[in-house]
Amino acid sequence: MSSPAVAIPAQNTAQKPRLPFWSVFNMSFGFFGIQFGWDLQRANMGPIYEYLKASPDQIPLLFLAAPLTGLIVQPIIGYMSDRTWHPWWGRRRPYFFVGAVLSTICLFLMPNSGSLWMAAGLLWILDTSGNIAMEPFRAFIADKLPDSQRTQGFAMQSFLIGIGGSIASALPLIMSNVFHVSNVSENGSIPHSVRYSFYTGGSIFLAAVMYTVFTSKEYPPADIGYREKVKESNKGFGAGIREINHAIFNMPTRMKQLALVQFFTWPGLFLMWFYYNTAVARNVFHAASTSDPLYIKGVEFGGGTLAFYSIISFLFALILPTIARKFGRKATHSICLLCGALGLIAVGFVGKPFELFFCMIGVGIAWSSILSMPYAMLAGALPEDKIGVYMGIFNFFIVLPEIIASLFFGWFMEHVLDNNRMLAVQLGGVMMILAALICYFIVKEKE
Repeated sequence: MSSPAVAIPAQNTAQKPRLPFWSVFNMSFGFFGIQFGWDLQRANMGPIYEYLKASPDQIPLLFLAAPLTGLIVQPIIGYMSDRTWHPWWGRRRPYFFVGAVLSTICLFLMPNSGSLWMAAGLLWILDTSGNIAMEPFRAFIADKLPDSQRTQGFAMQSFLIGIGGSIASALPLIMSNVFHVSNVSENGSIPHSVRYSFYTGGSIFLAAVMYTVFTSKEYPPADIGYREKVKESNKGFGAGIREINHAIFNMPTRMKQLALVQFFTWPGLFLMWFYYNTAVARNVFHAASTSDPLYIKGVEFGGGTLAFYSIISFLFALILPTIARKFGRKATHSICLLCGALGLIAVGFVGKPFELFFCMIGVGIAWSSILSMPYAMLAGALPEDKIGVYMGIFNFFIVLPEIIASLFFGWFMEHVLDNNRMLAVQLGGVMMILAALICYFIVKEKE
């Protein structure tokens, strides 16, 4: 998509102007829609798999294909977007559009899955498409904002992710209680409340991304060697693989430190998404099976509490930049991770369902920081001409722990935790404590 006829004026980081609030909002709004894709699957794929007769020890393996694909797709999309330029579409926006269209199709097909493996295959494609849309959004913030505004930019993404996530997580509950759509699973079928939630989420996903595409512009590539990079990339697939490998083995020091934090942060989140709703149904509502009315009630209530942590997340995002300026990004992120860890561990000690909301306050604070602070700390350490590929590589340390959990946690779940979903969620809290300690004592923060 490069366009040799377009003149490319110089635009370096120091010269980037500060953008007004609404420009930052417009360029981040697509994430509001993207989060419908992520949170609908996070809140509902575990129950969907169980509706389709999956056992608890099978659940992690059914999530495996998606992160394996992300491991490959993310750096390639980052590499390609670094070398893309079109006079109207720009550098990152073509990928927003393609990813949104493919994700919307998958969201419409997912609740019509007739078998376990169909649902797992669609999740694979959905995650791949979501990564195509999402990965360039991180680079988009770094491209357009000066370093002094990047915390605000990533916090804005966190704010919109929180709003989108809160609505997406609560959609089945809204469908059944407000619009009186049936939430009953008959003979292993997926309830209509879940079906219509996915249809609604897919429509919002596409609309929000297109809003950003049409309301935001991009700076032309800044570096004078851009044309040479495009010519180099045209030499073939091998040249791209060599550059990605070179970037992997030559990551900036701060990126290596933050990668370790990510590696221990995300297992806590994955275990929550794998098991939280079903743990609420089984351990808090004491449902005996997926056909028990208490199971449906517990899953919906769990989705409501996940929506609540997303609300906490977007509210906390409003004050997160101020806290980070006062205490520093590293200390702020460490404290937020500890709040999330305490929330996940406390889930196992609740006596009544409403107490889960108090646990989710800590998780919401952590989620807001996870979506912004690591990227804000990372962006200033990356070379301007390789932000896309490095952001893609940084996401390795999100998908690698998911791959490890998918491959090995099923055995651990069956033989060590005795398929206790609540213990799995609490173990995620322990992992988040390790991430907080690593962040505080190992990451070197830029003054």
